[in-house]
Amino acid sequence: QVQLVESGGGLVQPGGSLRLSCSVSGSIISLNIMGWYRQAPGEQREVVATINKGGYTNYPNSVKGRFTISRDNTKNTVYLQMNSLKPEDTAVYYCNRISTSNSPYWPWGQGTQVTVSS
Repeated sequence: QVQLVESGGGLVQPGGSLRLSCSVSGSIISLNIMGWYRQAPGEQREVVATINKGGYTNYPNSVKGRFTISRDNTKNTVYLQMNSLKPEDTAVYYCNRISTSNSPYWPWGQGTQVTVSS
């Protein structure tokens, strides 16, 4: 059974930074395309960063230039560095692999709350 444990969230002022971590057990992240997702109240879950097996990263325009996804295969951990945070970044953040027809989502973790407010 795969387990995902996200951590590193908190309350930060606009313009601040946070680094999220996602520890994965029960599978190997280097064999998967990994992603960070977020879900704000009343909104659908959205992808904010992906990293493929070769280390190529991709971001939506809403976070491009501010967020950086990385991974440490030796620790089986995925990170999300978030800089220049905005109030609209407030959400619960989750990590998971990118779902395909052959690779469904793993069971979701509890997520980590990020609140950007002055």
